[in-house]
Amino acid sequence: MRILLDGMGGDNAPYAVCEGAVMAAQELDHEIVLIGDQAKIEEALDDITKHHRPENISIVHTTEVITNNEAPALAIRRKKDSSIVRGMKMLKEGEGDLFISAGSTGALLAGGLLIIGRIRGIDRPAICTIYPILGKEASLLCDAGANAECKPNNLVDFAVMSSIYMEKVLGRENPTVALVNIGEEEEKGSPLTKETYELLKKRDDLNFKGNIEARDVPKGKADIIVTDGFTGNIILKLTEGMAWNVFKTIKKKFTDGIHARLGSLLLIDKLKELKKEFDYSTYGGAPILGIKRPVVKMHGSSSAKGVRSTILKAVLFAEQNVIEIIEESIS
Repeated sequence: MRILLDGMGGDNAPYAVCEGAVMAAQELDHEIVLIGDQAKIEEALDDITKHHRPENISIVHTTEVITNNEAPALAIRRKKDSSIVRGMKMLKEGEGDLFISAGSTGALLAGGLLIIGRIRGIDRPAICTIYPILGKEASLLCDAGANAECKPNNLVDFAVMSSIYMEKVLGRENPTVALVNIGEEEEKGSPLTKETYELLKKRDDLNFKGNIEARDVPKGKADIIVTDGFTGNIILKLTEGMAWNVFKTIKKKFTDGIHARLGSLLLIDKLKELKKEFDYSTYGGAPILGIKRPVVKMHGSSSAKGVRSTILKAVLFAEQNVIEIIEESIS
């Protein structure tokens, strides 16, 4: 397998991307191709490996980078020699088996549509991201930000694609599906959620459990959480912000003052466990489902650990023929 990795995408590129690639290369027999400014990538690799680079890492040089503040579709059309465009084209032309990037989400979606193309029967590709649940197996949130506005059939597609991904990549059979709504009752919600509910409950290929309220999402009441990208992105970022604020507050209360030192020592291990359990970097990136080839979006601030995790999970995405199964299910 040939893994195409955007060496210039993300806040910590190229160093963290290169470091994560080296970590993954030591665990895999597959080739990892770093795409981007060769001089910068070479410098990072030499510093990380002390000039003993793994043989299964190679570089494809590009001269341009797409930033987050550029209009995505325009950037894809204009910056032909960017790491994202080159990676997408290589993927489409069979020069790689999957593409991973921590770069602009908009550019990845635009590239997926304009260069690779949608799966026939899928109107809107979606970002499906892991949603950590404390004390339980993680859920899958779809859509996490690709589509601010959706139609009922889009949400049904998200549910189908997410179910297949969870079974084949995350190894959870017959995952439960729930629709985000303002109440659990079937008659609650907007015209979008009401119509989507009716469509989902008629699907024999989905383990649909009904509506889920936002307060129950962090409890892990469903394996797959289906919603539009606007709502999904708010849920994801609000949860992430609340979690880190809670951890920070608890840690401060138990470390401030002389009399709190004993409590701090007793609690510190538990805090570390909780932080690790809620660390997104341990779960890897988010697949963009609905396009014809495997593309995975990493968090923009991904660390080397996050890059490594994403590569390892993305290999399963490609190996398990997820896209082919989605195509058969949709057809």
